[in-house]
Amino acid sequence: MRGKLRLGVNIDHVATIRNARGGLHPDPVRAAKLAATAGADGITAHLREDRRHISDFDIERLSREIDLPLNFEMAATEEMLAIALRAKPHAACIVPEKREERTTEGGLDAVGGHNHLKPMIARLTDAGIRVSLFIEADKRQLDAARTLGAPVIEIHTGAYCEAQGAERAQHLKRIVEAAAHAEAIGLECHAGHGLAYDSVTPIAAIPSVMELNIGHFLVGEAIFIGLEAAISRMRQAMDEARGVVASKAGAR
Repeated sequence: MRGKLRLGVNIDHVATIRNARGGLHPDPVRAAKLAATAGADGITAHLREDRRHISDFDIERLSREIDLPLNFEMAATEEMLAIALRAKPHAACIVPEKREERTTEGGLDAVGGHNHLKPMIARLTDAGIRVSLFIEADKRQLDAARTLGAPVIEIHTGAYCEAQGAERAQHLKRIVEAAAHAEAIGLECHAGHGLAYDSVTPIAAIPSVMELNIGHFLVGEAIFIGLEAAISRMRQAMDEARGVVASKAGAR
């Protein structure tokens, strides 16, 4: 599992700004097209039960109007399954969702949710949708993802991003170990949640991580420097981190 580190840009919070006032501006689909110009490799959108940001119509337009692969973040519910099967995105990332949370607060329990998740993953896979599970950097969760038949896992990086000093180093160690274990058992490893310029480099430097999904920070940074510039700078930071790893590997 080596190669270019992909960047998936999450456009949810462009829709959050739009919905704060109503109307059509700013348009998340326009943001997706700008992301493609700036170096994104895919677009991520989370359609929540309460529709607090991305709407059903946004998903329809994204499926129809963008050329980049669409990663549809979804709760493990029959409603979301039906929407995913209708929209046929490139990928579906199953995430935990609590109605009262401001943002996703942790990883999915792939161990405890086996009986509920197994048929859902099978139906998505049968429809040609690549399934990933958003989980913590925990070996038991990774092993469960493999048993469930999900080919991809996305490691939750929120706690790592929020920590500082020695605590952040410990979180990073767990992520590195989890990514290595994912590779060893045949899972493609992605990572995301809370990543910013000051936290992305160590994660991007993990050679078995193949994709990062980043959104809130980029939309916030866009207020100051523009969306294309924010994404381009993140793309550069990721590429530089990957380049360091490649040069060290070649020197051995």
